[in-house]
Order: sequence, then C-alpha cells, then structure tokens
Amino acid sequence: MKTTLTYFRHFLIVLLALAVPTAGIGLWLGVDIDYGDNMTAYKMAGEGPHVFQQGEQWLLQTLRGGRDEGFWIEEQRHALTDSFQFEVAFPLDNSRFVVQASPEFVTPPTRYQDDQPILAISDIEGNYKTFRDFLINAKAIDSDLNWTFGKGHLVLVGDFVDRGPSTTQVLWLIYKLEQNAKSKGGQVHYILGNHEIKNLQGNFESAHKRYFNVAAILGKKQVGLFGDDAFLGRWLMRKNTAEVINGILFVHGGLHPSLAKLSFSLDDLNRIVRAQYRQVWFPKRHAGDDDILLNTKTGPSWYRGYFEDDLTQAQVEQTLAKFGATAAVVGHTLNSRVKAIFDKKVFAIDIRHPWDYRTGFPPRSSEGLFLEGNNVWRVLDNGSRVEL
Repeated sequence: MKTTLTYFRHFLIVLLALAVPTAGIGLWLGVDIDYGDNMTAYKMAGEGPHVFQQGEQWLLQTLRGGRDEGFWIEEQRHALTDSFQFEVAFPLDNSRFVVQASPEFVTPPTRYQDDQPILAISDIEGNYKTFRDFLINAKAIDSDLNWTFGKGHLVLVGDFVDRGPSTTQVLWLIYKLEQNAKSKGGQVHYILGNHEIKNLQGNFESAHKRYFNVAAILGKKQVGLFGDDAFLGRWLMRKNTAEVINGILFVHGGLHPSLAKLSFSLDDLNRIVRAQYRQVWFPKRHAGDDDILLNTKTGPSWYRGYFEDDLTQAQVEQTLAKFGATAAVVGHTLNSRVKAIFDKKVFAIDIRHPWDYRTGFPPRSSEGLFLEGNNVWRVLDNGSRVEL
C-alpha cells in the first residue's frame, strides 16, 4: 500500500510538472479555455426581425414561441419606399432597442478629411453585449444607445458577424448607430471583413448554429438571411472594403505590397472587391491584376502579411503612400492587445473580446483604438486610454 501511494504521489508530481509549463506556453500563445455556455443563447423567441422584400413591400418577420409550444412568426408589412420602426430584443439581459429603418442603400465615400476624433474596434464576432458595453464605456453612445460622439468617426474594422449568437443584434445596432450618428454630424464606418464577405457568399461554416435553425423556421436557406431580397444583405452589399479617414487607412486584413506597383486607386479597390462580394474566389488559369484583390490570401479583407510575411518598413510605407495614407489600422489577425507595429505605420486591433453567453480562462476584455490629431491611444474595456 505504501509503495502504491509513493508511485501515485510521484505520478501527481510529474503531472503537475508537465501541466504548469504546458499551461504557461498555452497562455503565452494566446490559447484560452471557454466553458459555461448560457443556454439563453439558443432561445428563439424574439429573434429578429429579419426583413425581406416581398413584392412591393418589406416583410418584417420575428420569431415567437419555442420548442415546447411550437414556433410561429410575427409579421409586419411596409411599403418599399416607407421608413419603418421596430424593436430588437437581446435575451441575455432582456434589453431592447428601437431601430428606425430607411430603405436607402447608399455606397459611402472612400475618403474623409475633417480632423475629427476616431474610435476603432474590430472582430466583435456576433457578441452584442460586448460591443454595446464597449461603446458605452468609450463614450461613443450613452446607456440608451444614443450617439454621444459628436462629429467623431466610429470605425468598425470588419468581422462583426459569425461565431457569436448575437449577429442579428450586432447588425441592427450598427445600422441604428449609422442613422443616429449621421443626424448629429458624426459617422459610422462599417468596413467589411472576410466573414461578412463569407456570409454574403453563403459560407456559414463559422456562424453560430442557431442561425441555421432561425433560417429553417423562416422557411429559408441560411444564405437567404443575407440574400438580395434581405434588407441587411442589401445594406452590407454597399459597404466598402477600405477607407481612408483623416489620412489613416482602415482595412480588415491589410494591403499586399504588390499593390504599390499596380494602378489601382482606392475607389478601384473598393469597386472591384464589392462587385465580387457574392462570388467565391478560386484560382484561375489566366488571372489578371484584379486577382490580387480577390484572392483569399492577398485580398484586403484576408491578408495577414503584416504579421506573417517578411515585410520591410519600406514596403509597408510604399503601399500606404500609394493609397494616400500615413498609417493603417487592421483587424483579422489576433493579437494579445492593441498595438503599433512597423514604427507606428500599422495598428493591430484584433483582440480576444468577451463572449456574450460564455465565460472562459483567462478572462477576456475588449480593447479598441482612439486617434486624434497625431495622438494614438489604446482604449481599454472600462473606457480608459493608454497612449501608444
């Protein structure tokens, strides 16, 4: 018995000796452990509305009921040219917000110059509470979700869909803030990331599985949630891939250095990529110059070269200069915190945001970027700023 206990004790010591450095290496590499799913994430009652054109009307569909009593769809109809109002519910904390929808889908400009402050955040990935709370703490909106950022620019640098179960709420909040900011002289810029493009192309491999069921209850395939007859689909189809705001380029992935030698303007870049939002890219035998913008490794919504390629400072600066920018802000590639690289010519802002319905270890906290004049700060979860 004594021998058995001795062996067992030695086994535990060896196990601990292996576990501690393994855990340390995992944390250093950015690995975290998610646990404790809140099953409210799978609640269907109140999901929506999902808005579709049906003939000469907009059809608003909100899911009601549940598995036990059965599902049904609450519907409203409005003329195609009319503005209309609706509520969006968030089941985790039983909160709601009102959206005033105006069915005008306009492609925004690609350049802005007004010297107003900029707040940027990326890769929210379907986590509404995280997004909402960050904006409140950063004083871009108040607790009633009203715009409080004056004439400032809120820049959303892609991947606000997929993974999390609150994509519907995230998208309608962005839409609401666009309207609200514009009425107060401000601006919301929604730069599409590779996951928005994936959704427009019908690729939902990273989407939360609740949306497969949402589409089924609505009598649609999942791609229909962002199809040509969907309000949100049409809205997303008009968004840009890259914009320059006060001399700073905002793009989800980055700019491949070969673009410095090609004749594309910023308007060309957006026009070419936007025209292919619904077309899945594949290698072609005789690909032209456009292919560099559409390729899922080199395209502006997909490129990871700032972090994975052996780029020189000169290459980064030449590509920025080609598009009339002094620096770039990118998401897409995960970092432990918001940081500056390439002598402050690139700012990386994709970090591990908290999940709405899940906890994990180590705890996650949001960060964003604040720019004003020549000054740049990390914006922390509580709204405080740390100069970069």
